[in-house]
Amino acid sequence: MTTTQANAQRKAELLSTTVEHIDIKSFDARPIIDGMSKMSFTSRDLARATSIYNQMLQDKDCSIFLVIAGSTSAGGCMDLYAELLRNNMIDGIVATGATIVDMDFFEGLGHKHYQALEVPDDDTLRSLYIDRIYDTYIDEEQLQDCDFTINKIANELEPKAYSSRAFIREMGRYLSEHGKKENSLVKLAYEHDVPIFCPAFVDSSAGFGLVKHQVDQAKAGKPYMMIDAVADFRELTDIKVKAGTTGLLMIGGGVPKNFIQDTVVCAEILGHDDVEVHKYAVQITVADVRDGACSSSTLQEAASWGKVNTGIEQMVFAEAGSVMPLLASDAYHRGYWKDRPVRKWGAIFG
Repeated sequence: MTTTQANAQRKAELLSTTVEHIDIKSFDARPIIDGMSKMSFTSRDLARATSIYNQMLQDKDCSIFLVIAGSTSAGGCMDLYAELLRNNMIDGIVATGATIVDMDFFEGLGHKHYQALEVPDDDTLRSLYIDRIYDTYIDEEQLQDCDFTINKIANELEPKAYSSRAFIREMGRYLSEHGKKENSLVKLAYEHDVPIFCPAFVDSSAGFGLVKHQVDQAKAGKPYMMIDAVADFRELTDIKVKAGTTGLLMIGGGVPKNFIQDTVVCAEILGHDDVEVHKYAVQITVADVRDGACSSSTLQEAASWGKVNTGIEQMVFAEAGSVMPLLASDAYHRGYWKDRPVRKWGAIFG
């Protein structure tokens, strides 16, 4: 057996078990959440957070934003987020580029994430073109296909400035026409006019594809497209002003969390003195406030900045992949989403 054959066999062994995304419709978490509400510690926090999310769904005036940082999509929550969108349980998304591009769009192209049932040293993984997220693997060669597809989409667009929302809509259009997965958040967002914002969009596979697009176009003496991060902020603030009452369902922290919260301050700076702070807020995180507030400022702290309401908020200090299935399943089966207004905030930009 040649070295190339041996490497191919070893890679196939390591990438033999795909991550299966949880189906929140297949089980009813209401009895578990009800029981947790009578407990203490994180269990009761989760029950209260779930209650607050259900209040958002019941409030006909409330627009709900799903805010995602971290790797829960790769870890098995991808279909969970898709169900929230498909069933009108969220009205907008703010996320990291990795969540939207490297994970969701990546699987929309037909690729998979794999369980790392064994973890050899990472230099070995590098030699096999396997990327690792804790105990999850990604085939680097498949990820490069994601890079090249982003480049292809960029090459076919009019060379001008786009917000990340506008470019992600084009990604959704591409998946709607060429995708290989029905449960893609990017695809469903395009089909349902739910806007997705990635304030750090190029910190992902999109960055490689877009850099190549700009370099190739410049070499050919042609104009190129670009991502306008200021437009992201302006568009998201415009939605906040038009929406009025808003609620935040946040997984992790970092840039997406601060970005959506800052829309209140931005609206005030633009002269909208009557803009409401975010009425409801739930955050699920493992970040500790003692680490210098690195992605970990509490919701109470955000209230001091005039961003959220201190009355209807809940921090849940837990690994999101282990508690989001319970929260989402409870909300799905309680069914408050069934008579929510459909907002289509993505359609206001034409």
